[in-house]
Amino acid sequence: MSRQLPRRTYEKALLDLQAELTAMAEWIRESGARVVVVFEGRDAAGKGGVIKRVAEYLSPRVCRIVALPAPTERERSEWYFQRYAVHLPAAGELALFDRSWYNRAGVEHVMGFCTSEEYHRFLQQCPTFEHLLIDDGIILVKYWFSVSDAEQERRFQSRLDDPLRRWKLSFIDLEARQRWSDYSRAKDVMFLHTDTPESPWFVVDAEDKRRARLNCMAHLLDQVPYQPVDQTRLKLPKRVEGDGYRRPPLDLYHYVPDYAATLLD
Repeated sequence: MSRQLPRRTYEKALLDLQAELTAMAEWIRESGARVVVVFEGRDAAGKGGVIKRVAEYLSPRVCRIVALPAPTERERSEWYFQRYAVHLPAAGELALFDRSWYNRAGVEHVMGFCTSEEYHRFLQQCPTFEHLLIDDGIILVKYWFSVSDAEQERRFQSRLDDPLRRWKLSFIDLEARQRWSDYSRAKDVMFLHTDTPESPWFVVDAEDKRRARLNCMAHLLDQVPYQPVDQTRLKLPKRVEGDGYRRPPLDLYHYVPDYAATLLD
């Protein structure tokens, strides 16, 4: 087993990668590139933690996180890829899909939320859909987060005991514990049909969260052909003073009570 990274080493490397991601995002904005990153994998595999740290210092005008809820009745009657296509990036945007159209190959198939015909149609159409995205100039990167059943169980248990993270557990997550082998088979079939030379799956070993975050972020930087963008150094102008303006009395406004002061009592 790999030795765990010391916190200080991890945090420094994380900040260095996040700084480089801001440079990548600036290139995306300036160049008009369109980038899609798909994050898939087991429940509790750490996808959300990576997405959070990728997006943490990026402008929300450039970077969007796409995490769709269950489809509506109308969306269920649409072409399957339709509800995802509207969230694809425009020029100068980066879209991070926290789960994606691959729901059909995983949870929908295993849990019986789609028909066998719909499932097999997806496997047939998905490579063509992704070819169209890439052919149109979109940079598409797909990550699968791999975690053992023992580590997934440990993370599930920690969520049960943590009121701040308990919301991450759903009926679907609990049911997935009983269907580990079914999800494994579904993943194998999905890779067989959609791990193509044009649009490969990149597998992230997610057993160690710190390593998974750093490895994924460093790899993503290698997948986007960004270049440093020259930025004009901004200078703050001098403040204009003495123009006669006077602030109104503070008691005219409804100020939020000073909750922090109560912590010092």
